[in-house]
Amino acid sequence: MNPLSGAPLWIARLAALLPAVGIGVGAALLFLQFGAADGLDRLDMLRAGLIGISTLWLAWGAMQGLLGLVGWSQTPPPSSDAPIAGRTAILMPVCNEDPVETFSRLAAIDRSLRKIGLIQHFDIAVLSDTTNEEVAAQEELWFRRLVDDCAAEGRMFYRRRRINTGKKAGNIEDFIQRSGGAYDFALILDADSLMEGATIAEMVRRMEADPELGLLQTLPKIIKARSRFGRAIQFAASFYSPVFARGQGLLQGRCGPFWGHNAIVRTRAFAESCGLPVLSGAPPFGGHILSHDYVEAALLARAGWKVRVDPDLEGSFEEGPENIIDYAKRDRRWCQGNLQHIRVIGAPRLRGWSRFVFLQGILAYIAPLFWLMFMAASVAQPAFRHEPNYFPEPYQLFPVFPSNETSKAIALAIGVLGLLVLPKLLIALHAALSGRSRWFGGSARVFLTTIWELAASSVMAPIMLMFQTRSVFQVLMGIDGGWPANRRGDGRLSFAEAWAASRWIVVFGIAGLFAAQRLAPELVIWLLPVSIPMILSPLVIALSSHTGGNWSREGFIVRSEVAPSPVILDQMAIFEHWTGAGQAAPSGDLPLERATYA
Repeated sequence: MNPLSGAPLWIARLAALLPAVGIGVGAALLFLQFGAADGLDRLDMLRAGLIGISTLWLAWGAMQGLLGLVGWSQTPPPSSDAPIAGRTAILMPVCNEDPVETFSRLAAIDRSLRKIGLIQHFDIAVLSDTTNEEVAAQEELWFRRLVDDCAAEGRMFYRRRRINTGKKAGNIEDFIQRSGGAYDFALILDADSLMEGATIAEMVRRMEADPELGLLQTLPKIIKARSRFGRAIQFAASFYSPVFARGQGLLQGRCGPFWGHNAIVRTRAFAESCGLPVLSGAPPFGGHILSHDYVEAALLARAGWKVRVDPDLEGSFEEGPENIIDYAKRDRRWCQGNLQHIRVIGAPRLRGWSRFVFLQGILAYIAPLFWLMFMAASVAQPAFRHEPNYFPEPYQLFPVFPSNETSKAIALAIGVLGLLVLPKLLIALHAALSGRSRWFGGSARVFLTTIWELAASSVMAPIMLMFQTRSVFQVLMGIDGGWPANRRGDGRLSFAEAWAASRWIVVFGIAGLFAAQRLAPELVIWLLPVSIPMILSPLVIALSSHTGGNWSREGFIVRSEVAPSPVILDQMAIFEHWTGAGQAAPSGDLPLERATYA
């Protein structure tokens, strides 16, 4: 899609930002009117500020979704049949991954490119940072199998770094420095990435059609989810995310996002612009930048290159975590990486929108704390409340009772809830009217699934809020989370495992209810939707990590299951063939769950 520029771009940005600011300010003023019923104090002012900032953040997200719906009717650029002139390296960084799973994806991509007759324009490079020697031996064995099966001698390459400087970003940088000059473009994947050959070819054509385009990002869809949690995330990524991404795309101008994978870069632009600094001091705020992709996008834009996300590009896939704990571990790294951007946001010559993107990433983890602080302040407020003065004027004969502002409080609560619910319901309505719902089980199924997803996310949100809060406090306390391990495959958790990971959340939930009962009994009923999921968090975490029920395949239908992409079917067939052949398959005792790149 061609991004807006000039006056239309600023009109679109103001059309999204000003209503969000207005809604946030309106929420703060409405709360002040409510609080003024029994006399304003400093705590009321603090709570008004917290509710205003939090509501503004929710409204900003909602406005991007609404903008995405308005822009949905835009016609994507036609696919070009122009011949491809340049050479592209397909890069897959790996670290302690299962080579059978990983290389079967590369084999499927290679087969897909071969089907469209463009294989001669692409090389594939496996960039290994694997630290486990047994896994490294398996990588070498299966890489030879990959080359032989694809008849790809001279087109596929494998190299392993002994010193993993800079983690994934350093791995990519090492390839660009050593071999980038041989290629016009580099397609960057993750170990769980999968892409259609036609999509890759279209990305190259769009890069060649626009010499100023430095990076083109696709919107990966999650596939192969099995657990209740995984399938809810998969549905959200397939159904809601394209709309929000289109809204984001309309606002991007020349400063689009980079999410670190399933994106193509111009190697010369990347080499000239994207050398990452090592931040002074120790982690978590110093050292190598964890959320490197946002910084690389900003550096490309600073150097004058366009960075763009094209949500219309289908055929881009990834896999996601299967339980809340694995999601929270990955989110801990993102939290530290995004908060590191406090050190980067003031870098010289960055474009204004790039700085705004950094601010959004920081607020993504700070804003939930405002909600938590608001709830804590609301519970504590009665302890600081003074008795209202019923005789404010001297010699007043009759008392003046505070007005009942309950209606304003209810209106505020409904408005905040609407910012969370309305965009998703509108997306479901649009899908039904446009026919997009056919890929998700039909209109009736889409509405039912949307309601069920809203209920499920409402239950899981307080639990995720607590994990995010802990992550922020750990970073602020100077605790380095590093690049935590990712567990692929079966994510089922026992109740004991869930209890060990979340018992502290149970304590906070019980303590919050107890404090509310003692200090502000009238708030207990309002806190139940937050405190009950926290108290039941071990049960929620354990049950959502398993399969079955309304969260099963029948409940969360997505397009990749209704009409599977050929590359998905090819990857599954290749994997089954390789493992069924029984040739050098990794034994079950290899520590492959220690994969660290995602």
